[in-house]
Amino acid sequence: MDVLQNISLRQHQFSDLHLELLSAYSVLETQYQQQKIELIEYKCQANYWQAQFKQIKSKESEWLEKISALEALLRKREQQLFGRSSERSTPQSEKQKSVLAVSRPRGHQPGARGHAKRSYDQLPSVEEIIPLPLEKRVCGCCGCPLKVLTRTEDSQIIEVIHVSAYQRVIRRHRYERCCACSPEEAGKRLITAPVAARLLPKSKLGASVWALLLIKKYAYQQPLNRVLNELSANGLSLAMGTVVDGWKRLLPLLMPIYDAISQRNLEADHWHADETRWRVFEAIEGKANSRWYLWIFSSKETVVYKLDPTRSSAVPKAHFGEEAKGIVSVDRYVAYKVVAKAGLLVLAFCWAHVRRDFLSHAKSYPKEEAWALGWVKRIGKLYQLNHERLVFSVGSAEFKKADCLLSEEVKDFRRQMDEEVKEGERITAAKSVLISLSNHWEGLTVFVTHPHIPMDNNTAERGLRDAVVGRKVYYGSGSQWAGELAVVMLTMVATLKLWGLNAHTWLLAYFQECSVSGEVPKSIESFLPWQMTDKQKILFSQPPIGEESG
Repeated sequence: MDVLQNISLRQHQFSDLHLELLSAYSVLETQYQQQKIELIEYKCQANYWQAQFKQIKSKESEWLEKISALEALLRKREQQLFGRSSERSTPQSEKQKSVLAVSRPRGHQPGARGHAKRSYDQLPSVEEIIPLPLEKRVCGCCGCPLKVLTRTEDSQIIEVIHVSAYQRVIRRHRYERCCACSPEEAGKRLITAPVAARLLPKSKLGASVWALLLIKKYAYQQPLNRVLNELSANGLSLAMGTVVDGWKRLLPLLMPIYDAISQRNLEADHWHADETRWRVFEAIEGKANSRWYLWIFSSKETVVYKLDPTRSSAVPKAHFGEEAKGIVSVDRYVAYKVVAKAGLLVLAFCWAHVRRDFLSHAKSYPKEEAWALGWVKRIGKLYQLNHERLVFSVGSAEFKKADCLLSEEVKDFRRQMDEEVKEGERITAAKSVLISLSNHWEGLTVFVTHPHIPMDNNTAERGLRDAVVGRKVYYGSGSQWAGELAVVMLTMVATLKLWGLNAHTWLLAYFQECSVSGEVPKSIESFLPWQMTDKQKILFSQPPIGEESG
């Protein structure tokens, strides 16, 4: 009985202990669940704040890149406003100076060969005899007279002849019939000599005045008002309206020459093309502003300018037409790419623009200056190797050897470019420069297989330089016909300069021919440089006779 009681007691104790254990386990389970919930909440919060941190870090990177780009743009604008207009690289510190970055001093360089003395033998000479005064023609000691020698001490002084206007007083002889012929059979009783040839009917201004005015503005880019003030100071006062009206009447006389030059331009197989802004201050329907564009198409023999209200591909399409074949040296403007889609024209892109991209990047991002100048140096090496290649005749053994060196350098250039594009370590601006270089690579390497094609489009840019100067000093053209006159004159002056001819002499001779015929000469071939004889070229390369006569 005692044993049973003990067992029962122990069962009660065990049951109580079990209940206590269950109660403790329940409490621990509750605490565990609470802690688990708290841990999950902490993990969620940690993930949330980690995501927030990544987002903020990403935004920070974006803002830093934007700040860097804005700082680069600010440096670029400051360079455009206050910096030198030179493409020479300028490092930020003395330690980063390189051969390409150091700008040489201005003027004659030590050790460089000097220029030959200029010859003025072609100028007319006016002799001046300078004798000794009478009181000095005796010996200072004894007073005996000096003997005059036939040999003289000679020297030259160059003087400038100013414009001197004069009037041509035309006196036409009149004759009277002294015979007994009847007026019905013989005609008028009084006979007068023919009238003097005039470039413009009823105009008092001669051909030399019109030639001078046009050359002053469109060859030397002087505003018409300034030219008229200069002439007025020399005794010839002309009204602005008279000159402008005369120019409008002269335009039809010049158009045949312009058309002939344009036609000759299309017969070439290589051109340089570019465009720039030009103002035309005449309201036309559908045009909200005065901004037009002046285009240039330069070949080996001719230079043609065209003026259009737009900068679209319609301009080069209209110029080249649908049958033109050849190579066009251009910049990377999309209008030329549209023209080349037809497949007849091949675009040769400009290495000078690529070089400017790297120089601009070096100035805008000082931390990447060394990288950008390294590419500039490699571009300079391409120019050097191409120049060394062109020294030899195409097909010779020396040319082939130099051509091989250039080809290897071009391949190595492409390999390094591809590697850096794939690396992706550079900032966005640097990647953009490399990607643009890669996208235009085919057009940039046209010069390798076509040695006669230049590496850059500097010819077209230099061809627009005079027009840009004119745009700055007289702002453009006041009307559409004035714009047409501008492109006609710029075309003629640039083409004549290309042939080494004097535009003033040529224009004066052409106007005199128009004066004699009273219209456009029936045969203008003698005025086209590519059809002139050697004698005509020599004649038109000289200064105009009577240039001092207005």
